[in-house]
Amino acid sequence: MNWSRAVAAAARRLAAAGVHSPRNDAELLAAHVSGLTRAQLLIADGPTAPQLAEFDALVERRSTREPLQHLTGSAAFRYGELAVGPGVFVPRPETELLVDWALEHLPEGGTVIDACSGSGAIAHALATERPDATVWAVEIDPDAFEWLESNLEGTGATPVNADAVAAATLNELDGLADLVTANPPYVPFEIEVAPEVAFDPSGAVYAAEAGLAVIQPLAVRAARWLRPGGWFGFEHDDTHGTVAPEILRVSGFTDVADHDDLAGRPRFATGRLGLLP
Repeated sequence: MNWSRAVAAAARRLAAAGVHSPRNDAELLAAHVSGLTRAQLLIADGPTAPQLAEFDALVERRSTREPLQHLTGSAAFRYGELAVGPGVFVPRPETELLVDWALEHLPEGGTVIDACSGSGAIAHALATERPDATVWAVEIDPDAFEWLESNLEGTGATPVNADAVAAATLNELDGLADLVTANPPYVPFEIEVAPEVAFDPSGAVYAAEAGLAVIQPLAVRAARWLRPGGWFGFEHDDTHGTVAPEILRVSGFTDVADHDDLAGRPRFATGRLGLLP
């Protein structure tokens, strides 16, 4: 048994289990166990007996739809790797589009508040790609906050264990922030999700029946944090393509827009806080 055959067999098992990207996941698990790159696996010697046993165990766990990132302990996001595991939401590639937008609207030396920060994916990207910025990352869940603190260590971003929608949270920054970002919980209760989502903390995924229980008060809180002319961008469910921009408008934002993800689904809304007369 060489690694190529082990990966091929694992990919067949994962495909039968309904895993969306079976070959990719099998290769990444093999690379994790072996310490080799995916390219090196093609010409590498066969796995040792302990390696093969570990690989088979991880493939079995993945076939139950446990997230790949929980098995490897990390998630790739933009130019970095984030530590993830039970207790924190695994960042998705779609959120990178919100970061692209945020970087375009972040002024030199600007102040950013990333609300509902979770693993710190957005805050980590902004702090490392724009070291001139002052980045605050707010997360209420104590388990997720441990991952957040670890991921932001050395980036210059400041983690804050608090409720992002509470009036007292970072109220010293009211009227001073240039940019607020958020990937809040937004999935409506009745929406069917992928089996992997069951391993994410439910509080980071669902937000009451309509999925708006956090988005609505967060828009109000963002308007207080921001200076006039500052920007707010947040991710939302693909059923919120109409209501999310409207929430921004009624909360005092102008230049409101909704943005699609790479699959053409409504994914995040943005707006600019109205300028003072």
